[in-house]
Amino acid sequence: MADTTNPVIIYSTTWCGYCGALKDFLDKKNVAWVEKDIEKDAEAYREVTEKMQGEVRGVPVSDVHGTMVLGFDRPAIEAALAK
Repeated sequence: MADTTNPVIIYSTTWCGYCGALKDFLDKKNVAWVEKDIEKDAEAYREVTEKMQGEVRGVPVSDVHGTMVLGFDRPAIEAALAK
């Protein structure tokens, strides 16, 4: 069962295909996640910009329990989940 007390945060947009692939990937691994649309939610955009130290170059951006991952980088996401 997924740990819903500490979900992965996915910063995304509605048009991002890789964002959908990331959500499917996490679902298959039974990892809880929450989505924040950075185009519709100014606070989410500010939050991810701060976490990425101003370097938001695309989506998805994932906050995997404090480890920031740019893009749908499976090895980086799996490594962060294993910590």
